[in-house]
This record gives sequence, C-alpha cells and structure tokens, in this order.
Amino acid sequence: MTSDKQGWPLYEVFVRGKRGLNHVHVGSLHAADDAMALTHARDLYTRRNEGVSIWVVRSEHITASTRDEKDPFFAPSADKVYRHPTFYDIPDDVPHI
Repeated sequence: MTSDKQGWPLYEVFVRGKRGLNHVHVGSLHAADDAMALTHARDLYTRRNEGVSIWVVRSEHITASTRDEKDPFFAPSADKVYRHPTFYDIPDDVPHI
C-alpha cells in the first residue's frame, strides 16, 4: 500500500469534463478515506467548474499490463478476423458506410 508520512493511502483522480465523454486521469492525492479523497479531488481538480463527474480510486487497486507484456498480451486479438471490417460484405444499398 502506498501512503504518505501520515499513513493515508494514495488515490488516483479521474475527471470527466463538461464537454468530455470519458474520465481522464488528472492526478493523485493522499486522503484518509474515500469520502475525503472525493472532496479533496473536487477542491483540487475542479476549482474552475470544469468537471461534471469525479472518480477516485486507491492506487493499490489499479492493475495494469506492463510494457514488456505488450506484444504477448494484445496478440490474441490479431487472430480474430471477424473483428476487422473487411470480413463482412456490405450491400450496395446500405448508406453511410
């Protein structure tokens, strides 16, 4: 568990902007609990009313692939030809494709 000198855990902060569709990682902070993390995230990262939604997640709960795993981890998707648009025949009378 990552924590500061007070023993508070580290949280990652994600904000969705007024014009955005996705939450974007904006930074990190330390807090005693989830509620405090949410309040501090609001105060630190949405001071100019630019956010409409905030997520806070303890850093210890995030699991990510590593740079070394990149090729083997994502390789299985390449052998699924049905995921590629060239696999399908599109009728001539279908508009906007």
